[in-house]
Amino acid sequence: MLRFNDILERLTSYNPHADTDFLRKAYVFSAKVHLGQVRLSGEPYLNHPLEVAGIITQLKLDVASVATGLLHDTVEDTLTTLKEIQGNFGEETAQLVDGLTKISLISLRSSEEHQAENFRKMILAMVKDIRVILIKLADRLHNMRTLKYHTPEKQVEIAQETLDIYAPLAHRLGIDWIKSELEDLAFQYLHPEIYEEIKRKIAKKEKERARYIDEVKRTLMKKLYENHIESEVAARLKQIYSIYLKMKEQNIDFDQVYDITAFRVIVNSIKECYDVLGITHSLWKPIPGKFKDYIGLPKENMYQSLHTTVIGPYGERIEIQIRTNEMHRIAEEGIAAHWKYKEGKVVEEAEDKRFTWLRQLLEWQRDLKDDREFIESVKVDLFPNEVYIFTPKGAVKQFPIGSTPIDFAYSIHSDIGNHCVGAKVNGKIVPLRYELRSGDTIEILTSPNQKPSKDWLKFVKTSRAKTKIRQWFTAEEREKSIALGKEILEKEFRKYDLQQAKLIKSGELSKVANEFSFQGVEDLIAAIGYGKLTANQIIGKLLPQEKLEQQKEELKEGRFQHLIQKITRTPKDALLIKGIDNVMVRYAGCCNPVPGDKVVGFITRGRGVTIHTADCQNAMDDDPHRKVEVEWDSTKEYNYPVRIRIHSEDKKGLLAEISNSISSTKANIKNARVDTTEDKKAVSTFEVEIRDLSHLNKVIKALEKIKGVRLVERMRVEAQVES
Repeated sequence: MLRFNDILERLTSYNPHADTDFLRKAYVFSAKVHLGQVRLSGEPYLNHPLEVAGIITQLKLDVASVATGLLHDTVEDTLTTLKEIQGNFGEETAQLVDGLTKISLISLRSSEEHQAENFRKMILAMVKDIRVILIKLADRLHNMRTLKYHTPEKQVEIAQETLDIYAPLAHRLGIDWIKSELEDLAFQYLHPEIYEEIKRKIAKKEKERARYIDEVKRTLMKKLYENHIESEVAARLKQIYSIYLKMKEQNIDFDQVYDITAFRVIVNSIKECYDVLGITHSLWKPIPGKFKDYIGLPKENMYQSLHTTVIGPYGERIEIQIRTNEMHRIAEEGIAAHWKYKEGKVVEEAEDKRFTWLRQLLEWQRDLKDDREFIESVKVDLFPNEVYIFTPKGAVKQFPIGSTPIDFAYSIHSDIGNHCVGAKVNGKIVPLRYELRSGDTIEILTSPNQKPSKDWLKFVKTSRAKTKIRQWFTAEEREKSIALGKEILEKEFRKYDLQQAKLIKSGELSKVANEFSFQGVEDLIAAIGYGKLTANQIIGKLLPQEKLEQQKEELKEGRFQHLIQKITRTPKDALLIKGIDNVMVRYAGCCNPVPGDKVVGFITRGRGVTIHTADCQNAMDDDPHRKVEVEWDSTKEYNYPVRIRIHSEDKKGLLAEISNSISSTKANIKNARVDTTEDKKAVSTFEVEIRDLSHLNKVIKALEKIKGVRLVERMRVEAQVES
């Protein structure tokens, strides 16, 4: 059993100035709150936090991490509160304990590979401090070492979770020894018969393998000595789980796994690594395709080494790994290696987004002198652009950061999103604008009476949610447009003794729809409701020209022009509208577009095309499916109303001077209003008629030259566009 003094000895061996009093206080506190508790093995519960703290010292972590190892179960398994931890041991240790507690409270069981990957990402996304993950790995490792005291069902459950979640996490963080031990321990409980069989076969050839290892080592060390290379040569057996995977992947028997023994050569420099590679290949024939240069191209988890497989003595394949002392330390400790030594190098961001977070952690500064600086450098969001949340059934879903319950609802089904009225996050009602956080469990509340709101488009994040919301409004708009189109057609058809039902039944309207390049009659009728087509255009396709000429065109044209003048405030033929002829045009009152402004058009139900300036917020928020390309017709000249606001001093004669200045630019004043403030200031609003944007700018410049005028601005009204 590990003693507290053993932990102190390990800690001070790599951190001589460690605050041992702080650690002793944590040990006493843990012993006190866990007093009387026992594990399934019957041993005192305190043994577990002691062992976890011991593993943390093997990773050479700081005092706060070791203290957290001693305290990590206090909040979850005793009456201790997080506030007590903070009061006794400070905010830093409390945050680490809180991170461990949160991970312990979530269920991570999953048999699907994709879900397991999401679980791993979620754990990483939940924590702001990488030490939480390292301490959790230490906790899981000791729990796996004592797994035999659980029931068989629990053993399988915990072992599978370890293989799916925690062993890959250790691999991602580059801590090879923890990853290997977790895999073998998990495999032992998941496939006990296969595990024992492989273990037995390894033991059977143990003496024979020992002699072989000794011969290879002596041969290699002799050759390295002759070449004046100082080195350390060691041998290790391939882990049992790794042997099993190779047998399974290559469909071979144990006796066909030739590289069970791997040799490792550790030297002092990168140059010597390549020298040893050449010497090794001169001794034994290399196998083509079995050489990997992880020094030139390091793995994502910082691993560096040269790997080669050769035909060794007696024709047996052997794998040889060659690395420097520093590479070996990083291979064993991974990210944890940087807690004491900070000799990493800047690495370009990986092209694979899944490893971006690890690439960022590699960008250590060479001049960091204090562990505190390093700790602050890893207190970052490991997945800054993603959140991972639970469904009510325990599945994990990934969303962009800032996503809301609406985004989640639409990810399930369009109907769920369309009828979403609220949500429960972690059992509490939250507003629809609530931003989801990693680890949240969310449940959507629906009502058959609920409909999407255009306001949702302002805060949803996922493209799916935005598309589905717009599709709903498009469908709703289409239904209204079809109803309006039918009404317009019926009214006009009656003037020519035409019956809509008969024309549909006979297929005549289908032919007209084809002529206008619509897929069917409904699309044709919807276009009329939108104002994209007129009923007269349809009638012109249905009746011969001579019958149409019999109608009183003058009267109808007069009525049509009256309608145009009522809807629009400026001439429609000042614009060229791509793909649409003979359509009603109206200018949005919110932005008052004038020639020279960049403009965009939107088809509005029953009102033709509404014109906005391209930077108008209402245009940006509108449905892109209704957008049409428009441009000013430079051959036409008209007068356009524009509102101007003038901030000035409140002095006698200034209003007359402003009016004269506007008139001097040949702009006509239609309306004017002046308001004065208590601090002797005046705010004047003028509606003037101008020809184009350059004319407007001329008016503004003339006004700005007047003494006493402080600011002249073109007014924009935040109004909702009719649709």
